[in-house]
Amino acid sequence: MSNALEQPALPAALVRRSRRISPYWLVPLIAAIIAAWLAWDTLSREGPTITISFEGAEGLQAGQSKLKYRDVTLGTVKSIALNADHTRVTVTVATVRQATPLLTEGTVFWVVKPRLFAGNLSGLETLISGSYIGMVPGNGGSARRAFVGSENPPVLTVAVPGRTFLLKAARLGSITVGAPVIYRDLNVGEVLGWDLGKMAEDVTIHAFVRAPFDSYVNNNSRFWDASGLSVKLGAGGLDVQLESIRALLLGGISFETPPDQTAGAESPENHLFPLFANKEAAMNASYTRQIPFIAYFPGSVRGLVKGSDVLIHGLKVGEVTDVGLHYDEAKQEIVAPVHFTVQPERIVGIGRTPVGDPEVAVDLLVRDGLRATLQSANLLTGGMVVALDFIKDAKPEEVQREGDAFVLPTSESVGLAGIEASASELLRKVNAVPLDKIGADLAQMSDGLNQLVNGPELKQSLSRLNVLLASTQEAVRQLDAGLSPAVKKLPALVADLQKTLNGADTLLASLNSAYGDNTRFSRQVGQSLTQLDDLLRSLQSLSDLLSRNPEALIRGRPGSGTE
Repeated sequence: MSNALEQPALPAALVRRSRRISPYWLVPLIAAIIAAWLAWDTLSREGPTITISFEGAEGLQAGQSKLKYRDVTLGTVKSIALNADHTRVTVTVATVRQATPLLTEGTVFWVVKPRLFAGNLSGLETLISGSYIGMVPGNGGSARRAFVGSENPPVLTVAVPGRTFLLKAARLGSITVGAPVIYRDLNVGEVLGWDLGKMAEDVTIHAFVRAPFDSYVNNNSRFWDASGLSVKLGAGGLDVQLESIRALLLGGISFETPPDQTAGAESPENHLFPLFANKEAAMNASYTRQIPFIAYFPGSVRGLVKGSDVLIHGLKVGEVTDVGLHYDEAKQEIVAPVHFTVQPERIVGIGRTPVGDPEVAVDLLVRDGLRATLQSANLLTGGMVVALDFIKDAKPEEVQREGDAFVLPTSESVGLAGIEASASELLRKVNAVPLDKIGADLAQMSDGLNQLVNGPELKQSLSRLNVLLASTQEAVRQLDAGLSPAVKKLPALVADLQKTLNGADTLLASLNSAYGDNTRFSRQVGQSLTQLDDLLRSLQSLSDLLSRNPEALIRGRPGSGTE
């Protein structure tokens, strides 16, 4: 019964203890995950570290100053240090991944700070935020990590559609970086910079023209220096030309295409154009043919300089290319050859003779009387021009050549130059007049007249004339009282009158020598003496008659029948 009640043995239970992870272990795990994500995010955002060399790092601070493009931050300055030779400053910049494709060979960096550049005031915002590094990406090229920064910002700080053209000039003049490019009085571009030619013989200017104005530039376009202020004093008065105030301050370049040459194809990028000195020179470039001449003018050529106009009927047909001095061995004298050119394309025809072969045309024109003369262009400045005129009945001349130039016969100057020459000749004749001798003669005559007026001869003659008049009055009075006493005094009266006339003759001779024999005073004195002489003759005749025939006073002249 005990066996029946015996139960089978049961297997022993296996007890397992479960291990649970502590929640405290989740905190570092999550932190590690976050750190890994942040590290990956940071690494994914970081770009390459670059170095930029500047002359100075004015306003930049490590850890604070930024690298920006279009106001977007693309990096931060990590460190600032001097380079090995202590001549420049090396700035290390940690960039973001977004900046990676922009770091190429043509990328330009500069320090943005308040400055006046290219006529514009920029960087004023840095007075509050501090200086930073600006950049303009290059146009492709291989990637770079070391750059040389620019001390001035580029003219174009953003990508602008358009084309850059190269302008070749002998000298830069007053053109500066940022100078405007002007088309029909509109500012359509800027000067980006320049390069010196081989051995500094010329300057190549980089001129950028914005779209759509760049489409107006073709191979026939003309560029000229529009810098400063142009002032001309001509026949129409004072002519003042100014492209713009900015061009006056910074210099400027203008361009235009001749109306008859606008159909050409657009010029490609970096096409080379010549840069002319002014608009007139640019427009004259359309005349490709030039005939050289030499003229030997008699006399002075003062006022004639290189660039002076050559005119026909007052219109420009060329310009003077050189004026110098030359010793002529044949004439054994120094002459001034004037070299000038004539652009025959300016002349459609002279009379009915078309301009054809230069030698034939020049020979024909000279035979028709074409001569070179000098004319004054302006009385105030004294400038001269060469005028080509047809002289009637001109002496026949044969055209000669000196090298490639034709020797054009000359004629005497006309117009203002002729007036000047006539005035000079008149002054020469006036200077030849012996004014000193004339003055001495006038002084001598004045002294003689003074001696005559104040001399004793005049006083004696006047005294005798007074005595004569008194005697005449007494004779007349006695004639009224009785004729007999008067008759007795007639001979004495005649003698006194004769003496007075002799004194008057002496007076007249003195007057003629000192005062002149063809003056009003001399003529009046002569008339008075003539009347006195007639009176003397009458009195003498009367005295002779009464001396011979005293009874004539009563009976009259003998034989006259008068009682």
